[in-house]
Amino acid sequence: MTAHLYWDEVWRTDSGRTDWSRPHPWVVDEAARLRALGAKDVLDLGCGVGRHALFFAEQGFIGSATDRSPEAVRVGRAESARRGLDLAFEVADFTELPYADDSFDYILAFNVVYHNDEPGLARVLAEIRRVLRPGGVYQCTMLSKRNGEYGRGNEVSPNTFCQPDAPDDKVHPHLYADAADLLRLHDGFRLVGATDAEHARPGSFHWHCVFELPGERTPGTNHGPFAPRAWK
Repeated sequence: MTAHLYWDEVWRTDSGRTDWSRPHPWVVDEAARLRALGAKDVLDLGCGVGRHALFFAEQGFIGSATDRSPEAVRVGRAESARRGLDLAFEVADFTELPYADDSFDYILAFNVVYHNDEPGLARVLAEIRRVLRPGGVYQCTMLSKRNGEYGRGNEVSPNTFCQPDAPDDKVHPHLYADAADLLRLHDGFRLVGATDAEHARPGSFHWHCVFELPGERTPGTNHGPFAPRAWK
C-alpha cells in the first residue's frame, strides 16, 4: 500500500483538507444503529484528517484513529485538541495495528482498504478480524467494477490497476470488485448490506458495505450490551 504517499501531500494543503472535512452521511446514519447496539469502542482505519473519528468522539463513542500519513495524524490530533476531545490518533500500517485482540465494537474503513491488491487486502482484513470483537461491525467502502476507472492503466494484479500518468492517487494500486468479489474477499465476515453507490463525480461508483464478525460478544469486554442483531 503506497497511496498514503500521495495523500500525505494532499493533507498539507487547506484545499485538500477542506474536501475531506465533513463526515459522510452514510457513516453518520450508521452511528445511530451503533448506539442502539450498545457499541462504545470505535476505530477509524485510514482516518485521513479525522472527519469520522472526530464525529464519533463528539457523539460520545470512545474513539481511536490510524493512518499511514504522518501529516494526517498531525492534523487530526490538532483538531481533536482544538475541540477538546479525548481521541487517540496513531500513525500505523493497516497490516500491523497497534491494538490488542478484541479491542473494538466497530471499525470504519472509508475509501482506504482498496488501495491494495487482493493479497494485501487479505492481510488488512485479518488484522481487522483480530482487533474487532465478536459480534462487531465493520463498515467500509470498496471500489466497484462499475467505476469509470476500472480497467484503466496497467493491471498489476487481478482486478488491481495502476495508472502511471494519473495526476492523483491512481498512480498507486487500486482494487476493484463486483458483488461476487465482495463475498469472496471478505471471508470470515457476515455481509449485512451492500449498495453500489455513485460518489460525487459521475461514474465514481463505490460499494458501501456493512459486515458483522460472527459470534457473541466476548465476556469481560463489555462496556454495555452489545450483540449481533437482525439489520433492516
